[in-house]
Amino acid sequence: MENEEMYQGKHHAPENLTEPELFGHPKGLFYLFFAELWERFSFYGMRALLMLYMVNEIFQAISNRDAVSAVIYSAYGSLVYASPVIGGKISDQYLGFRKSIMLGGLLMSIGHFVLAIENNIAFFLALALIVVGNGFFKPNISTFVGSLYRATDPRKDSGFTIFYMGINIGAAASPILCGLLATYYGWHYGFGLAGVGMLLGLFFFWNGMRKGVFMDKGLPPDPEKLKEKVLGLPLGTLIPVLAVLSVPLIAFLISSYGYIGGGDTFLGEVTIVNVLFYGISLAILLFLGYEIYRASAAERGKLFVAILLTIFMTFFWGFHELSGSVITLFADRNVILPNINFGWLPFVDGSWSIGAAETNAINPIFIILLSIPVSKMWTGLDKSKLNPRTPYKFSFGLGLMALGFYILGFSRVFADAQGYVPFIYLILMYMLISSGELFMSPVGLSKITSLSPARLVAFMMGVWFLSSAYAFQIVGFIAKQLSVENTEGRATSGLATLDVYADGFLLIAQYAMGGAIIVLIISPFMKKWMKEVH
Repeated sequence: MENEEMYQGKHHAPENLTEPELFGHPKGLFYLFFAELWERFSFYGMRALLMLYMVNEIFQAISNRDAVSAVIYSAYGSLVYASPVIGGKISDQYLGFRKSIMLGGLLMSIGHFVLAIENNIAFFLALALIVVGNGFFKPNISTFVGSLYRATDPRKDSGFTIFYMGINIGAAASPILCGLLATYYGWHYGFGLAGVGMLLGLFFFWNGMRKGVFMDKGLPPDPEKLKEKVLGLPLGTLIPVLAVLSVPLIAFLISSYGYIGGGDTFLGEVTIVNVLFYGISLAILLFLGYEIYRASAAERGKLFVAILLTIFMTFFWGFHELSGSVITLFADRNVILPNINFGWLPFVDGSWSIGAAETNAINPIFIILLSIPVSKMWTGLDKSKLNPRTPYKFSFGLGLMALGFYILGFSRVFADAQGYVPFIYLILMYMLISSGELFMSPVGLSKITSLSPARLVAFMMGVWFLSSAYAFQIVGFIAKQLSVENTEGRATSGLATLDVYADGFLLIAQYAMGGAIIVLIISPFMKKWMKEVH
């Protein structure tokens, strides 16, 4: 039996100890794979229900519930993806990957179970718990994967693609299962199932630590620091206490959906979260500017490319994340959703009409189907010395995104008399943006760990996930522009919404194609700055 103390009680593994492998990869990858699978199950199961829950339950009584729900969704999404910047920094300096992942997973578990309570105050507290928990969990588990490989290890891209497939298995199953429970038993049963998924993720990660498969990876950088007392408490205790105390404040920020500035002020329609987010973003940019200034010449070019990749990814996610808001509402109001016989399931009676929440599973299903072929494609192209450098992959990815939205926009040509379009156009759109995602996200995730200086790896991973926080600012803006007034407590549907959504999708497609062209033009310069990193 392996000695747990050997791996967890010291900073370095014995020199004669061989790192365990499975299927040609570090064994720890597969424990992180299942931990992330179940964590994403919980996260995307909740996300699939969130916009529909707000529109149909929380803000059902108000006429502009689309717009208000969009603001809440944007605030929550921005904070949930901004928090990894702070969590990554705390991990780098104090907790290490393991303690951060356990703390974050526990807070997220509690958040999902609180979301199952039928109470509006509990609703906002639950979102806040998920925000704080995600800050500790998300950047560290991805960075943990990178730490299992050397910077020049040719298996690294493949390892991240395998890890990415785990993310999407969880993301594919959860909208279907959580959506079914929400439909047949109520919203809060769907949210409760998401909480169970998070606990399973924590179990897999804890089991990996118990078996020692992570070797000496992920330990606190200086365990003695955690024993130092601050405000009368050891730092290792104070950090979780402060994390919990921040929850009510974040709940207040998410729930404060009134505008700071009206449309006639220089602020425009700006929320408290917008202002806070701009301030945090400015601080991060100043810090990165300082790091670029003090970096060596070799580090400076690579770090600049890492920042550019993050900006391009922001642009991509800004349109992709509409799947949880505008595209879900479009599926609910303007798509002919098919009936499937699921009578063999114990809690389903006869045929089942796919709901809008369940359409959130289409994207991860395509990611699962395409992950291995795309991974093998990169490997094959690499052997033939034809593998395009990362910037070119980003350009292709944005181009595929543009094609997907063009198809969704033109789908109105085939709408029926009630304004409903065939389901196939939603599937084609998801197939294209999923392909674009595989050209960008797992590849970029891998390159961030290779391009960043060792002292900044977890922080830069946090900044990488900040791209989604910026993206949710874009999501909030677009969702408000495409919001539809609701009358008599019922959502407007059909012909009244078709043109609003279709015009918006075509405009998004034009911006995405423009972005693809810009990235293609500057790719030769980025390739030079990346040096040996492919």
